[in-house]
Amino acid sequence: MSQKTAIIIGAGPAGLTAAYELLDKTDIKPIIYEKSEYIGGISKTVEYKGNHIDIGGHRFFSKNDRVMKWWQNIMPLQGVPAKDDLALGREVPLHKDCLKREIGQEKSEKIAAPDPEKEDKVMLNRGRLSRIYFLRKFFDYPIKLNSNTIKNLGALRMIKIGLSYVKVVISPIKEENTLEDFYINRFGKELYGTFFDDYNIKLWGVSCSEIAPDFGAQRVKGLSITKVITHALKSGFSKNDSIEQKNVETSLIGQFMYPKYGPGQIWEEVARIITENGGEIHFNQEAVGIEHDGNGVKQIKIKDAETGEIKSVEGDYFFSTMPVKDLINATENVPQNVQDVANGLIYRDFITVGLLLNELKIKNETNQKTINNIVPDNWIYIQERDVKIGRLQIFNNWSPYLVNDDSKTWIGLEYFCDEGDEYWTMSDEDFSKFAIDELAKIDIIDKKDVLDNVVIRVQKTYPAYFGTYDQFDTVKDFTNKFENLFLIGRNGMHRYNNMDHSMLTAMTAVDNIIKGVTSKDNLWCINTEEEYHEEK
Repeated sequence: MSQKTAIIIGAGPAGLTAAYELLDKTDIKPIIYEKSEYIGGISKTVEYKGNHIDIGGHRFFSKNDRVMKWWQNIMPLQGVPAKDDLALGREVPLHKDCLKREIGQEKSEKIAAPDPEKEDKVMLNRGRLSRIYFLRKFFDYPIKLNSNTIKNLGALRMIKIGLSYVKVVISPIKEENTLEDFYINRFGKELYGTFFDDYNIKLWGVSCSEIAPDFGAQRVKGLSITKVITHALKSGFSKNDSIEQKNVETSLIGQFMYPKYGPGQIWEEVARIITENGGEIHFNQEAVGIEHDGNGVKQIKIKDAETGEIKSVEGDYFFSTMPVKDLINATENVPQNVQDVANGLIYRDFITVGLLLNELKIKNETNQKTINNIVPDNWIYIQERDVKIGRLQIFNNWSPYLVNDDSKTWIGLEYFCDEGDEYWTMSDEDFSKFAIDELAKIDIIDKKDVLDNVVIRVQKTYPAYFGTYDQFDTVKDFTNKFENLFLIGRNGMHRYNNMDHSMLTAMTAVDNIIKGVTSKDNLWCINTEEEYHEEK
């Protein structure tokens, strides 16, 4: 009997996890076709002159134990302080030894926890800090009702926020039809208007009143003013130093794991394991055709980006992480109503500008120690209405090994746009100048301190919850009919999944194959249950 094969479209976290799980738990051979030349999808790490860029920022944290153990099996947690921990005398949770299980093996063995200064395959344990930059001042994220917030906003605005929240607690919006309704019910209209509406317009390009509430349900479901106050009170009495951060709302976690050289490092390691154990990964190969018999996919057509040659590839199972719109357009004999919904799905695209600086203009006024005393944030939400930048990453604080020169500051300016718009089509030189001018305008940098820059564009980063999204079940019902086709991952399911959610969809799909489960219901339930929710 010939070996069964699984054709996987895309080498991002979902596709790679599916391939790994198939090799680990079945005799099915995974064959991945990746459209680009990169590993990791939007979780890749981009290197520029020895500096590393994390596209979008990826905290390795999950409420799901299976995912947490999976990551640590690929790259164990540090047993010795990282170089910035050593330099600052900073205490971090360390591990004497770790469990390591080779692919396909039943038992794990103990190995010494690695030293980040001597070994590369290591997860760092990082402290988490994100803040909001608004009115040229810093606010805690999530917002805390403390003296700093009162001072920055003023007593009158704080009173309005408090009364607005009391009002919605007494009389909430009964039916949440939009993302605006969702936020108002949890934070009150005044706080929503102050901190949520403008940022979401930057992110999505439209008001929250035009977006389905599903986005909030998948990103901030468990967060509210009440939860923030409760967490603040608990934190005053005890601190949760565990890497698992159990019983802590995901948006309130205090620490997370992070690969020494960024998220792409772990996916490159997974890719290596896959190919060494009999799997295949082919780059610059785009899926352009899906052939089926009504009940199952028979083969797909793959186009070679370099030669233009198209070939047909047969398989027993098919996993798709490609954008749903593209999948439907590549599929033969699709009903018109399904085609119309797919073509109405909308995506937001993403631009990162990496800036190398002598220093930042903003100063560290916290009690957290950092190298060169830079502000300690992983990223900063830019709430200012007079600029387009949405977030600012400070890569030094994710991992000191992302920065080639410890004396410099390496940051990422994040913009949300639409492919083909004025920002997307701007030349790299012009966009860099535009981004630098914006950051100087809001007093975060002095332009004279800029040493180098690079621009990176990423397509279809955020599947949107407007357009024809409210009719998405039409597409889902159509694809669910194919018993051997599994839609997984963020774009594969048109769902704003975090990395752990995407991995769980892949793991669950493989579990279904092993158990002979043909229903896709449990795949679509991932990231709709209480334990999975993330942040704004």
